[in-house]
Amino acid sequence: MVIQAQPLPGFKATGTFDEQQMLIENSPPATRILINAPLKGFGKNDKVLLVFYALPNGNTIEQTFGKNLKEGDDWHYNIQHIGAQTRFLRHLLKKQTIITVYLEAGQKSWPTWVAKTNDSVQTVKRIVDDIKGVFAPWHPLVVLNGHSGGGRFVFSYLDAVETIPTDVVRIAFLDSNYGYVDSLHGTKILSWLKSGKRKCLSVLAYNDSVVVYNGKQLVSPTGGTWYRSKLMQKYLAQSFIFKTEEEDSLIWKSSLKRRVEIILKTNPNNKIFHTTQVERNGFIHSMVSGTRYEKRGYTYFGERAYSGYIGDSLLLPIRRLDIPPRKPDAETGSAFMKRMATLPLTDREEEIFHAISSGNVPDFLRNTVTLTGEFADSAGTRHQVVYEAMPDYLAVGSNLDYCRIPMNPYTAQNLAYQFGASMITAKLSDHIFQQADIKLTPFNYLPVGNANELVSKFEEHNAQIEKQFRESGGKPGQLVAGIKKDIILTSRNAVQPGKVVLYGWHKPDGKPIQPVYSGHIYWYVDYSHGIRLINNQVLIDGKRCLFTDILKDPLRYKIFSDETKPMETVGYRRKL
Repeated sequence: MVIQAQPLPGFKATGTFDEQQMLIENSPPATRILINAPLKGFGKNDKVLLVFYALPNGNTIEQTFGKNLKEGDDWHYNIQHIGAQTRFLRHLLKKQTIITVYLEAGQKSWPTWVAKTNDSVQTVKRIVDDIKGVFAPWHPLVVLNGHSGGGRFVFSYLDAVETIPTDVVRIAFLDSNYGYVDSLHGTKILSWLKSGKRKCLSVLAYNDSVVVYNGKQLVSPTGGTWYRSKLMQKYLAQSFIFKTEEEDSLIWKSSLKRRVEIILKTNPNNKIFHTTQVERNGFIHSMVSGTRYEKRGYTYFGERAYSGYIGDSLLLPIRRLDIPPRKPDAETGSAFMKRMATLPLTDREEEIFHAISSGNVPDFLRNTVTLTGEFADSAGTRHQVVYEAMPDYLAVGSNLDYCRIPMNPYTAQNLAYQFGASMITAKLSDHIFQQADIKLTPFNYLPVGNANELVSKFEEHNAQIEKQFRESGGKPGQLVAGIKKDIILTSRNAVQPGKVVLYGWHKPDGKPIQPVYSGHIYWYVDYSHGIRLINNQVLIDGKRCLFTDILKDPLRYKIFSDETKPMETVGYRRKL
């Protein structure tokens, strides 16, 4: 029996080339990050190579990844093909698990992003460190790479560290070392190269100093990569002996048994080769220069060696929810609930928000479940819909010690805003129940005074759900339903401010115990209330849009709502 490889936590399988991906947006602000990895290669003894590839100016992740062009496609999809070149490398370097991290600045320019971002240098380091943390169990080796303005990302990282970390095994500049300065970067790169025999530096450049574009010099005499690459080589030549070889139009300057390679393309016809260097196997070469795989199956500046690895389409996953990592010293669920037991309502809500917003939630809640459906808009046109839902209700604590925590709708709304999420509608509550892996029978308590509003009742109900869950054979992370009423979004939010609106708690036959109900004041919370969050980014007919925007749209609101009109107010907002 063949066991199907499962995606890593937070990743989604692509369905092509046996890959998995995670998309991170605006974390940090004005950035997009795609992590592309193979589905296999994450065993206990597998060797992981984590490649940070900072995008060139003016290009998106999608364009940089590349695909076969169809009629009407933007030509940028056919000029770099880092996705296909990565696949070539995975085939070539079979003993390594190669992960490529595509780094896009919001302004499509890392130099611009750095200029406009406070503490940009440390933020770049944090990006690298956080993504390394995703793969920490495999102790990944790191490659810093980039094209064009992407070199600014690499230099910002070098600026952020006193010495280049030992896990960085390769630094590559694909016509991107515009920002190189001897006094800032030369010493660090030199010390790093001396620190071990596995350290490799690859630099690709062409003579941009002779190019005239739109009647103007393309770069200043000292501003282009031709000049900066020669400057870098001159600095390193004070410590290393370089060998110079000429091959067609290329000048190869190498040292340390080719662990250092600076390849300069001459340009007698004054052409622009800025992107051509990447397209013509430049990324491949930048990853294997100085190794026994150099020139194996490809030629730098030759014909594309990766054509068979180019996909016909490219669909990125829905972005990851922006939930901070759980801190090692965060409270367990039982400790948190014990502390909440005697707090006034206002203080309790503040503590719930602080705990969850800081990431004190079990890991399985971060791994949203992909749900699909075909829903009609208000004109009757049917649409293919993809959305991501938390598998269970919001809880506080660790994977082994957590408690589902009822809260008022304002606390829930603020958490949704922070995570890039949304509460659901009654229509989605029904759909989630229909699609659930585990459907438990609702368990209720008769009202006795205010007993159902006490923290002790929240814990008692959570324990009952866990008992049912175990008896069903369910595992955390499976989509579960039938255990709570949903706090929902509805058009009533606009006409009845200050109220909480409830729906759901479906019985095994699919009928909800609770019809849409808005009779409680917002601060009323009992054990039966639950917060099911979905990612606010959804796909409709393959196009990205926001769930909350759709609910306000006069035509498309019906896709996600059973109501008779779009929502004026999407979410719970306090009345001033």
